[in-house]
Amino acid sequence: MLTKRQNLMETIKGGNPDRFVNQYEFMNLIMEAPLGTMAGPGQTVKNEWGITFSWPEGQLGGFPVHDAEHKVLKDITEWKKYVKAPVVQTSDEAWSAAVAHANAVDRSEEFVTAFVAPGVFEMTHHLMSMEDALMALYEEPEAMQELIDCITEHELAYAKVMIDRLHPDCIFHHDDWGSQKSSFISPAMFEEFFLPAYKKIYGYYKANGVELIVHHSDSYAANLVPYMIEMGIDIWQGTMTTNNTPELIKKYGKQITFMGDIDSGVVDFPGWTPEIVAREVERACRNCGKLYFIPNLTQGLNFSSFPGVYDSATQAIEKMSKEMF
Repeated sequence: MLTKRQNLMETIKGGNPDRFVNQYEFMNLIMEAPLGTMAGPGQTVKNEWGITFSWPEGQLGGFPVHDAEHKVLKDITEWKKYVKAPVVQTSDEAWSAAVAHANAVDRSEEFVTAFVAPGVFEMTHHLMSMEDALMALYEEPEAMQELIDCITEHELAYAKVMIDRLHPDCIFHHDDWGSQKSSFISPAMFEEFFLPAYKKIYGYYKANGVELIVHHSDSYAANLVPYMIEMGIDIWQGTMTTNNTPELIKKYGKQITFMGDIDSGVVDFPGWTPEIVAREVERACRNCGKLYFIPNLTQGLNFSSFPGVYDSATQAIEKMSKEMF
């Protein structure tokens, strides 16, 4: 029987896996790293960039507050006045828990995986609102490019410390690039503003010993896949069914692997049942096949919003492995 790590590599390289890669099993996520302040359920917090996040009770997640009082970036043409990149933490104390976790991982079995969020696009609209960020790409492209460069350089500074401390095998990087049915910006605009930033970031990771880049965008982004390949993404996590995953596998499978096709919104809700989960898992596995595909809830971490859904999917994937391998 292959290890989790071996089975993952056989799957993404078009080899001979002996079972489905089961959701996040190959990633040992190092969540203790000092990435910054994040809101939890029922909390309102201000992070190191000055962005206020609110996660109301009973909601599935949090989001920045963008009223006049809380918006960080009030005028893109004066972004240097408003945006102050935080200092990257470098102390032994800040990194001790993450280093201890990374050192305890059996790297022959799992990938030591650093978690990075939010991504470059998300940072632009966290600072000023989605509407302001999208309009600024059209109205003030030079100032937006400067802001994107600032965000990119900050991530590279963090990446240097994180790589020195953790020596990760894998990066799990979040940046949502679309809604359920379209990308937020056109491919041409994505190529102009965000492809260069990510070629720098993912190129740096790869040049410094990171074997795998897993990018999360639980959205439609089929029109951006060529750029994902160009920037060095190995696995696109969060591939929703609206992307036509089987077609993407046929077209791009030898260059990138697709992780998802089990839409969280379809299975992860208050009235979920194991039967609903099993149905969606079977559909995904049979439609997408054994290579260049990892069945997974499209949610961007290894849990579900409602208790039991993630574990039920894991069990259903194990069953499909026994039937199909």
